[in-house]
Amino acid sequence: MSISKNLQNILENIPEHVQLVAVSKTRTVEEIMEAYRAGQRHFGESKAQELTPKAEKLPDDIQWHMVGHLQSNKVKYVAPFVDLIHSVDKHKLLKVINKEGRKNNRTVPVLLQLHIAEESTKFGMDFEETCALLESESYSEMEFVKVRGLMGMATFTDDTAQIRREFRQLKKNFDHIKEKYFSGDPSFDTLSMGMSDDYVPGIEEGSNMVRIGTAIFGKRN
Repeated sequence: MSISKNLQNILENIPEHVQLVAVSKTRTVEEIMEAYRAGQRHFGESKAQELTPKAEKLPDDIQWHMVGHLQSNKVKYVAPFVDLIHSVDKHKLLKVINKEGRKNNRTVPVLLQLHIAEESTKFGMDFEETCALLESESYSEMEFVKVRGLMGMATFTDDTAQIRREFRQLKKNFDHIKEKYFSGDPSFDTLSMGMSDDYVPGIEEGSNMVRIGTAIFGKRN
């Protein structure tokens, strides 16, 4: 199956309100261009040092998503142009993004990453930490970040019931945070959950953004 066929199959199977982010980490410019020619415009990368050179070589109308764990010292590379950072997992990281946003005179859109999996290897804040961040004085003074929603990664397991439970909990957290902190803000509208193996239950449990790599580009070499 070609990249464009894989892409077409996925787009036919996800609802129109769900944004597909094609995760292009470790993929070549040629592979990304095949997806681009098939109409895909949202691409996700995991490493700042891989994203920056790709963005320079590829068309300007691509919307770049930073989907991997982002270290504070790498923010400066993506802050000038990235369309959405999915992986804000610490208050400190958000402060750095705000600082780099100020330097570039642009508001950087972000998602707050919540830890919903049973695996300790996954990054993310818990619900209480997220609320504490949103209630903090330093957050209220941040003028160069825009919190657009939440992101989470389910446990890597064949147990679909567990995956659904974790996604359902994140959707509850999203609804609670939206009502409590963003009730008058229509731009808090993104719930990013679901990857190649679990995007179907992700969408069924309320996701409106999925991050899909292998199912589009095939297994990584």
